[in-house]
Amino acid sequence: MNIGVLVSGRGSNLQAILDAIDTKHIKGNISVVISDKSDIYALERLKGKTIASKIVLRADYTSKEEFEDHLIQVLIDHNVELVVLAGFLRVLGSKFIQEFNNRIINIHPSLLPAFPGLHSPKQALDYGVKFAGCTVHYVNEEVDGGPIIMQSVVPVLPEDDEDSLASRILVEEHQILTKAVQLHIEDRLKLNGRIVTITEGIYGV
Repeated sequence: MNIGVLVSGRGSNLQAILDAIDTKHIKGNISVVISDKSDIYALERLKGKTIASKIVLRADYTSKEEFEDHLIQVLIDHNVELVVLAGFLRVLGSKFIQEFNNRIINIHPSLLPAFPGLHSPKQALDYGVKFAGCTVHYVNEEVDGGPIIMQSVVPVLPEDDEDSLASRILVEEHQILTKAVQLHIEDRLKLNGRIVTITEGIYGV
C-alpha cells in the first residue's frame, strides 16, 4: 500500500514509520512525504532514501482551498492510498477529507476526546489528570474528533512538566501509530459509525 505522510516538524513519528517499514512491521511503502514548512528536521530523515518529498507552503496559495487542492493532487500523483498525519499542524478541510474518506490517520498526544487541539500535555497537567496518553484516529471534519483506532496510557508523575510528559507520550505514539497503519493495510479496521473494531488476523493475532 502506498502511504503519503504529512509533516510540520521534527518527524519522529515519520521516523517510526520508516523504521517499521525497514523491519517489515509495516508492509507498505511511503511514496511521498509532504511538508508545509521548508526548514524542518523531518525532511532530513529522508536523506539517503528514494522517497519523494514535496514542500507545499500555505503562503504560496491565495486560499486554503487552493492549498489543499495542491496537496490532494500531489498525493494522487504519487498513487497514495493511505494518508498519515505525523505531526501535521493544519486542520484539513472537507474536500480533502472526502477525497481520502476513512483513509486519513492522525496521531494526537492525548486520550481523546479529552484535550483536543494544541499543547495537549500542558492541558492535561493544568487539568490535574492522573493519566495521559495518545490516540490514533481516523480523521473526519471535527478537529481531533474522528473514530478512535487505538490509545495508549501513561501515568502523570508528580514531577512532570510539559516536556517530560510529552516525551513519555511520544514513545507510545510511535508504538500505536505504526500498529494502526499496519492494521489499516491489512484491512483489519472495521468502521461502524464511530466504532472501530480490530478484527483477527490470519493467525488469530
